Amino acid sequence: SSCSEVILFARVPRAVARGLAAMPLPPAWSDVFSQAERLSGTHLRSLMQDQARNDSMFVQCGDIVLDYCREKVDQQAMEKLFALAQATDVEGKKKKMYEGVKINETEGRPVLHVALRASRDASICVDGKNVVPEVWSVLDGMKAFSEKVRKGEWVGHTGKKLTDVVCIGIGGSYLGVEFVFEALKTDPEAAVAAQGRRLRFLANVDPIDVKRALEGLNAETTLVLVVSKTFTTAETMLNAKTVKEWLIKELGSPGCVAKHVAACSTALDKTAAFGIDSSNVFGFWDWVGGRFSCWSAVGVLPLSLQYGFDIIMKFHDGGRAMDQHFLTAPPKENLPLIMGLLSVWNVSILKYEGCAVLPYCQALTRFVPHIQQLDMESNGKRVTMAGEEVPVGTGAIYFGEPGTNGQHSFYQLMHQGRTIPAEFIGFSASQNPIELPGEPVSNHDELMSNFFAQPDALALGKTAEELKA
Repeated sequence: SSCSEVILFARVPRAVARGLAAMPLPPAWSDVFSQAERLSGTHLRSLMQDQARNDSMFVQCGDIVLDYCREKVDQQAMEKLFALAQATDVEGKKKKMYEGVKINETEGRPVLHVALRASRDASICVDGKNVVPEVWSVLDGMKAFSEKVRKGEWVGHTGKKLTDVVCIGIGGSYLGVEFVFEALKTDPEAAVAAQGRRLRFLANVDPIDVKRALEGLNAETTLVLVVSKTFTTAETMLNAKTVKEWLIKELGSPGCVAKHVAACSTALDKTAAFGIDSSNVFGFWDWVGGRFSCWSAVGVLPLSLQYGFDIIMKFHDGGRAMDQHFLTAPPKENLPLIMGLLSVWNVSILKYEGCAVLPYCQALTRFVPHIQQLDMESNGKRVTMAGEEVPVGTGAIYFGEPGTNGQHSFYQLMHQGRTIPAEFIGFSASQNPIELPGEPVSNHDELMSNFFAQPDALALGKTAEELKA
């Protein structure tokens, strides 16, 4: 049987399943496994005939609606999943994260990306010190610098306005930032703010990436951002030195570096040795994991240079709203908690190995690579905090492509080859609405008809009798 959430379902080798079944598990885990066994012979087609069940699986936070009625769960299974969250103290661990407790036991650090999105008057303490004022000090500095550049008050070595930015970084210093850059590119307000400006990314140490990043750029109007906390990341520093040489060659003086290079780093001695003006170095903290970096200076600075600081603060405001929802919403109304539990259900309980992320929006063209790092780096673990091997699967293999492109690529395997959990993402309105005279539906309605049809096709399928008919 197939299933989907608007998510769907893949298999683990039987030997692995037998091994997991033989391992002793805490009662809360055993209860959830028993639910999977109870539902094993039930098709989603049957589950979805229960309208009360379906209605209970619509959850909303602001303008975001989660519909998980195409998951192979019922209310009884969900109750056991919520009980598992309670038994494993998800609520307590969540509060510790928001309070700055050092829950990253391996490195002895807090996990405080939520502090990056906190309001100016918030208080989140690490070792007794409120870190929020430091966050806002950096935000204020980036606002001032980005506005000076955008207004032409900070100019290049030859006096020309800096209109093009090359952002050098890899991993979290690239993936999340590029996702947001692409997502805003066709937003009407952001597009107006970005007129006359270009933002490029240089991540791969492959010299071909250097050529692509610099192609068509004029050094006189180019600002380079080097993103490396320690200023020692091998790929990033080689690319930074390569672009520095390009600047010096094109502009004729090593003195150009101070006008054309800024950095996101905490290694002020190394940035100074590179030739960067210390007032143009913006810091971040060791309690920010790389995969969350788009919320720090790593993302805010290049995105503010492209779109303006105020637009990027709207992105921050949305993140803060979801932070508060996750912190305060009851379990059965808590979108992140529900999606996390469904991932546990699919991966750890039902032993499905993959998860397709399917945004029906071309603006999210780089969303999936960001999610790949965000989830697969976070959950790419095989031992517990106590150093014991985890007896269940801990993470899925994430992949995906914006719809409807994916429908003409890998959906065939999802429909007939194997079942793969999937998360469909859609929008009620388009960034670029088009309605052609004589066409029965608008372009966006055509897209969304596919968005609604595919989850149903994957979840319900067709019987042999329906196919014959």
